[in-house]
Amino acid sequence: MRGEVFAAAGIFLAATGAASADTITVEIAKLAFVPAQVTAHVGDTIVWKNEDFITHTATARNHEWDVTIPAHATGRAVLSKPEVIDYFCRIHPNMRGRITVEEK
Repeated sequence: MRGEVFAAAGIFLAATGAASADTITVEIAKLAFVPAQVTAHVGDTIVWKNEDFITHTATARNHEWDVTIPAHATGRAVLSKPEVIDYFCRIHPNMRGRITVEEK
């Protein structure tokens, strides 16, 4: 019986470990995404933290998401599939970033 409990616990730990996702923060400061390029995994969340005094967006060129991020606020998107996503700010198109999404 005791061995069965440990076996069951091991399966539970393996299952919960595989399902975990990370949160990756990209800061917006001085009209730039910092860092401009990040690597993430399917299921991870990207959080943009706007340190500027004006609103920005994080707009995926492939139209998967368009996140508005007010001054001194955050916005987020969950990554759903492996791909390379280029994004920009619709208000300040010179602001650009890239997310490389990989399988876990």
